[in-house]
Amino acid sequence: MSNVVVITGASSGFGALTARALADAGHTVHAGMRRTATRNAPQVEAAAQYSKEHKVDLRSIELDVASQESVDTAVGRILDEHGRIDVLVHNAGHMVTGPAEAFTPEQLADLYDVNVLSTQRVNRAALPSMRRAGRGLVIWVSSSSVKGGTPPYLAPYFAAKAAMDSLAVSYAAELARWGVETSIVVPGSFTSGTNHFSHSGHPADRDVEAEYETRYAGLMDRIAEKLAALAPEGAEATLVSDEIARIVALPDGRRPYRVTVDPADDGSEEVSDVADRIRREFLTRVGLADLLTVGPGPANN
Repeated sequence: MSNVVVITGASSGFGALTARALADAGHTVHAGMRRTATRNAPQVEAAAQYSKEHKVDLRSIELDVASQESVDTAVGRILDEHGRIDVLVHNAGHMVTGPAEAFTPEQLADLYDVNVLSTQRVNRAALPSMRRAGRGLVIWVSSSSVKGGTPPYLAPYFAAKAAMDSLAVSYAAELARWGVETSIVVPGSFTSGTNHFSHSGHPADRDVEAEYETRYAGLMDRIAEKLAALAPEGAEATLVSDEIARIVALPDGRRPYRVTVDPADDGSEEVSDVADRIRREFLTRVGLADLLTVGPGPANN
């Protein structure tokens, strides 16, 4: 079945790779990105060229997840054209590196806005149509840092991804009776194929950052080197986009709740297995076991 797909943060990295993988699979893909007429104009052209060369339906769309107006406009255009959104992929995110104390509260708020509040903006625009249809799939691109090994100097990003993951967990139960599925995809520390590290932000308080440098000189470079060394040969970022494409291809009601794609194996999958088991057991104990699986939505009753 060909699905209408919306992906946030699709100008590069996992988002761009996923857009191509899903388009290759025969879906109509709307690759959301901001500044399509300026900074990301080359990415728009690259997507258009890919669509033409591969004879697939891959379209770039202006979608700034930091703006409710932009989100509403993009989702409205897609619904006007297709009448539905079948798959929503929450991929947009931003990373920062440096000692936690050196970031201002405003910087943490901005990071939370991009990584967490953005999903709420998009959900409020896209979910009503999914709920009315009684079917759909929401994929959340999380991070192994939520439950796995967490090296220092990445605290603001880790905290934001943990918040997004927690939101996804609650949404999974709240959408189940509407017939809308949730899959949480958990990538590990892919140090190539994405722009997370190369485009990461830095602390505003350079004085505090300098003080930490007297005790932790070159720490971030060493962490990046160690993470790269942990990844086995062939651990490409396409492992994540291929897994998302596999999930989308599965029949309705058969998609996995959580999948970890972590070649470096930082322990996230093991902890997630325990946490997800406890979630299943608790919902069962309080009489909400039906929320663990997707039921027939209103349109299917």
